[in-house]
Amino acid sequence: MAAMVVAAARVLLRGSGSWRCSRLRSGAPSRRQFSGGGAYPHVPLSSPLPGVPEPVFATVDGQEKFETKVTTLDNGLRVASQNKFGQFCTVGILINSGSRYEAKYLSGIAHFLEKLAFSSTDRFESKDEILLTLEKHGGICDCQTSRDTTMYAVSADSKGLDTVVGLLADVVLHPRLTDEEIEMTRMAVQFELEDLNMRPDPEPLLTEMIHEAAYRENTVGLHRFCPTENIAKIDREVLHSYLRNYYTPDRMVLAGVGVEHEHLVECARKYLLGTQPAWGCEKAVDVDRSVAQYTGGVVKLERDMSNVSLGPAPFPELTHIMIGLESCSFLEEDFIPFAVLNMMMGGGGSFSAGGPGKGMFTRLYLNVLNRHHWMYNATSYHHSYEDTGLLCVHASADPRQVREMVEILTKEFILMAGTVDVVELERAKTQLMSMLMMNLESRPVIFEDVGRQVLATRSRKLPHELCALIREYCAAVPRPGSPFPSQDTAMALVRCGSHTLEPSSWTSSALFTECRPCDPSFFPLVKWPLSLLQVSFFFYFFQILFIHEREREREREKQAEGEAGSTQGAQHGT
Repeated sequence: MAAMVVAAARVLLRGSGSWRCSRLRSGAPSRRQFSGGGAYPHVPLSSPLPGVPEPVFATVDGQEKFETKVTTLDNGLRVASQNKFGQFCTVGILINSGSRYEAKYLSGIAHFLEKLAFSSTDRFESKDEILLTLEKHGGICDCQTSRDTTMYAVSADSKGLDTVVGLLADVVLHPRLTDEEIEMTRMAVQFELEDLNMRPDPEPLLTEMIHEAAYRENTVGLHRFCPTENIAKIDREVLHSYLRNYYTPDRMVLAGVGVEHEHLVECARKYLLGTQPAWGCEKAVDVDRSVAQYTGGVVKLERDMSNVSLGPAPFPELTHIMIGLESCSFLEEDFIPFAVLNMMMGGGGSFSAGGPGKGMFTRLYLNVLNRHHWMYNATSYHHSYEDTGLLCVHASADPRQVREMVEILTKEFILMAGTVDVVELERAKTQLMSMLMMNLESRPVIFEDVGRQVLATRSRKLPHELCALIREYCAAVPRPGSPFPSQDTAMALVRCGSHTLEPSSWTSSALFTECRPCDPSFFPLVKWPLSLLQVSFFFYFFQILFIHEREREREREKQAEGEAGSTQGAQHGT
């Protein structure tokens, strides 16, 4: 007891400093100047830090430092350039040709020309020689074909501009198209077709099928990929016949990014003016000027999706659905509203580009993917061309749940005719501007934008002009009239995967057989009246419900007949 009293007295005699040390040893709370709870004031995250300079953020108005210059040569070829800071440039030739112009030819010519690009020419003995020439200037080359445009492009050091333009002119106008090269191209095309059928993601096939369903055997509905039966039929004579009509100067644009306009025009006059192509300089007499005719329809592809996994882990067997409606061309003023609508629908899948969280407030995420765990994918797409457009939604799920999937997608199309929340609209507009500006940070994308716009309109809308149009758009402002002459537009529906596990023919009957087609030209987002779209879409929706109830009623009748039969049998036995 005496020892405890002495110890207590010693503690009291140590003073306040020693008392603080004892508190630290005992685990009592203590505040220090370098901790979060010291003398520093508590500043919320929404307020700037005191004493810290105000940050200067980059503007997103899209204002270009250099203007886009366009010059037309005597032969009709257009030269467009957009200067850009940097040592390298991207130069290429864009041609108004593609699969939509193959109505009078064997389908697949554009696909062949894409594979034959940068092969031997009058000046270069082989593709290797072309690549070695580009390598001296640190260059790479590429060729891409779409439904309405063929694009030859080279990225290289700006000092080699003269060499690059001369090489492009030789590749486009003087290809040899030897028998050996054509045979190698046949093998490459066959391999690509087989690869498309083996891919786990059928999105390229679905895009091909939705165009085929929406535009039956005309323009953009023609096959972009060469059909298997035409691979052996396409030869040099067929290719020259096509090139003679569509590879003409008035259908070409020489575009460059990161170059001086005067220098590019000088090179164009040197290599692309007054030159005779390999197929002769006969005047084009068989140019297809058909306007796209939207038809709507159904395309089905029976495909085993159970063995598409590229690794030991099995890939879930899915059935893919894509539903589309006609929109507008990129030349119409409703192109911006449709782009906003597509961004507002958004969507994605489990492994969408951009990582988790991207587009999580879009409608297909909020209303579809977040509410229906069995949906593997739901994505909106908008394809726009010179005379038409296509707005479509792609979704995938287990084959046994295709019916519910189509009902959900139909409901989302119905909701397009409803009101648009201001916050939702502003978010979609901001995302659209952000995506536009992010893409235009890349030099090859700027090149394609310059070339495609000049090819279609002979001029270019700069990014800040497009951003201004997006900002000014308001869904609540009505606009009289509609660019669509008809109100009888039908839906386009494609289906890829196993069909054996789903009810027979219900998909097409629910959307087409007994329903009047609808026209997307009455979306409120694109400033058209609501009534006809609402009536048509609700007619679709209630038709699906009616079919569902009719099947249930038949099951009840069969069950009642079975019970009545068993009752009569029991009474008979008694």
